[in-house]
Amino acid sequence: MDYYHDKKMQRLFEALKQPKSLDEIDLSKDFIKNLILKIIATYGTIKVERIHEITGLHVNILEECMRDMEDEELCAPIGGGFLFPTVTYTIKPEGRNLAEKLLSENPYAGMAPVTYEIYYKIMEKQLEGRFPIKIPEEIIKETFKDIVGSEKAKETMIEAATIGKGFFIYGPPGTGKTFITSKMSNLLPPILIPRYIEFNEQVIQLYDPDFHKLCGEQPEDPRWVKIYAPFVFTGSELTIEKMETNFNQSKGVYETSPIIKANGGVLLLDDLGRQKEDHNLILNRLIIPLENRKEIVYIKGVPVTVHSHFIPVFSTNLDISIMDEAHLRRAPLHIFLQEPPVDEIIEVFKRNLDFLGEEYDEEIFERLRLVYTPKEDGGEGLTPTFAHARDIAQIAQAVRINRGMEKITVDILEEALKRHVLIDLQRMDIDIAEAQQRLRTFRVETPQVEEAKRLLLEYGAIEIGIEDVSILLDFKKTINPTLLFEYLSRNSIDLKNVEIITENKIRLRTSQVEEAKRLLSECGSVELSIENGSILVDFEETVTPTQLLEYFNENSINVRGIKIITETKREFRKIILSKGASS
Repeated sequence: MDYYHDKKMQRLFEALKQPKSLDEIDLSKDFIKNLILKIIATYGTIKVERIHEITGLHVNILEECMRDMEDEELCAPIGGGFLFPTVTYTIKPEGRNLAEKLLSENPYAGMAPVTYEIYYKIMEKQLEGRFPIKIPEEIIKETFKDIVGSEKAKETMIEAATIGKGFFIYGPPGTGKTFITSKMSNLLPPILIPRYIEFNEQVIQLYDPDFHKLCGEQPEDPRWVKIYAPFVFTGSELTIEKMETNFNQSKGVYETSPIIKANGGVLLLDDLGRQKEDHNLILNRLIIPLENRKEIVYIKGVPVTVHSHFIPVFSTNLDISIMDEAHLRRAPLHIFLQEPPVDEIIEVFKRNLDFLGEEYDEEIFERLRLVYTPKEDGGEGLTPTFAHARDIAQIAQAVRINRGMEKITVDILEEALKRHVLIDLQRMDIDIAEAQQRLRTFRVETPQVEEAKRLLLEYGAIEIGIEDVSILLDFKKTINPTLLFEYLSRNSIDLKNVEIITENKIRLRTSQVEEAKRLLSECGSVELSIENGSILVDFEETVTPTQLLEYFNENSINVRGIKIITETKREFRKIILSKGASS
């Protein structure tokens, strides 16, 4: 297909013919001889054809170099046939001494690299005019064939791939954020990269089989590989150190970071906000590579520019407010994935069973549907996720096998549902977000207090308190200001102000100071102080302002004002910036 092997790629293939002599190759003769000597020393005795396999160097180049090495008393032939590739070589004492010195300085003894100059020239040619691109319909169809629903998310990904811009994808756990993002690199054209680069006789490793998938056709020069656009992902384990190119002493190579491995493709920072290090430090580390499409690595203290032309994707179970404006400019598109419709859960469940090769009774699909059907309609009212559909299919397979059954029945499905930890917890009405206190407190100011209160309870507010013309409410952290704004606006609520309150040091104003102090002590305050007619109180994170307001109302305490001392505000005018998320 031309999209995967267009005219530019064909011209590059013509340019990357395998060098057959020292005059044609970009490496110096001394570098090649040292590489060969280290290989012979490592193996003890070795055939020329095996050296050819390891280095990717043409036999003619090997012969030119190894005849010289014989004359220099570094190695000697000890057997083999008439043809040079069949000759077996061993190392001589002088060669052994030199090899030990070379190996101590740099133990690399593998595929011959490409010089930095050639790498840079070829890469510049490829990346020039890479975006915008027109993605063929058949490529789009093939890319998303395994994705159920999420049509707006697909549209956003196509737009991002077309112009080479990043996006932010967020929503509750289990909604398929990582899975759908992993498909995006299939929308991009392939790219040629060298396996290794040589710079000042040091070797930099670019090709990583964990992230780089080889295309069918390959250049004649085996030092180069044609790969599909890479999809490189990192998660909560990501640190600043892992974003650097570091020397691996045992391999003798500089191992490149995810920033460089993602060149020509997609870099996903998954689980943003759950890294051990401050996620803002990690995001700041990306700004220069994203801005310049280049990364600086240090080879023995010398700065070297390499390409980092990737599309960034940031994913989180939190919300878009985790990123500031400087970071969002580097990923101007965004996708919000909500809890999927039950029909899509059923379809994913069926596809997973088919993929596993399972036979099943059709009744199991209606039984699974009841798990997510609202209680008022006769179901269990559990929260649906795509992760459930995948996991339940696999658990059901295990139950069927252990029972010695031929196919999955309703009884087997029931057993699989009981074994799924998140479903079991939901059935016991244990909310993980609440159990871990992942709650967020909002203050919503509106003249339509009662109507807004009713709507917010319907929307899933955990607790609500009234404060003059404001509503104080708690939500799970999967709810964000954008969602609240859009929901209340759709229902004709006039919003004056919205704040997110995130800390646990509370100031409240009341004329009943002594009575309030007594009640605060009884409900678990950690520390109390009086400040200008207000009570300053510290609580554990298990107490929210909404809960405190309700507690005082129940005990006839008139609270004139209650607020968090350290707070993150998202005012109305700022919320507008995050409107328009795909859902």
